[in-house]
Order: sequence, then structure tokens, then C-alpha cells
Amino acid sequence: MVNEIESEPLRQRLLEGEEVLLVDIRTPAEMAQGVIPDALQMPMHLIPVRMSELPKDKDVVLYCRSGARSYQACAFMMQQGYDRVLNLRGGIIAWARHGYPIETGA
Repeated sequence: MVNEIESEPLRQRLLEGEEVLLVDIRTPAEMAQGVIPDALQMPMHLIPVRMSELPKDKDVVLYCRSGARSYQACAFMMQQGYDRVLNLRGGIIAWARHGYPIETGA
């Protein structure tokens, strides 16, 4: 069972300065359309290779476009011993629907 977080409580935690690592697992082309500010960019196919870069001692929130791929990625990471991974339910679509900030290409 994958733990999930909704956009509202995630936004609140970020505003309160909680230590939460956001990880965008979409493709570079999708990321070019906009990302949640301060998110680490790690396309899904790189997670098995780069997972060791992610902390096990704080909450790591994965997100994709709609929440489906990040759900799978969370399940994979949990199998690898990460117990503090959360899936952003509804992905960046839900985040944007709430009017929360999105940064576009640098």
C-alpha cells in the first residue's frame, strides 16, 4: 500500500518549511512545461540508478502528471526499503488545479 498526500496538505507543509523532498519523475519534455518549485528532477527510468541520492530519513514526495507513474515509483522504492515515500495524489494536474505555483523553463 502506497502512502499518498493531497496537494493541500503538501502545500501547507512546504509553506511551513517542513523538510520534504519533492521529486518530479516525469520526462524532460513534460518538465519543460512546468515544475513545482524546488522539485528535484529525476525521470522515472533513472530512479533505480539514482535512488541512492534520495534520503531515507525524511519524507520524499514523488509526482508525475496524474499520479499514476509516481504511484508505481513509490511502490518500487518501498520494495527497496524506503518507508518515507509519498505519492502526490493527482500529480501536477491536481497541484495546478488548486492554483499552486508552477515554474516554467529556465
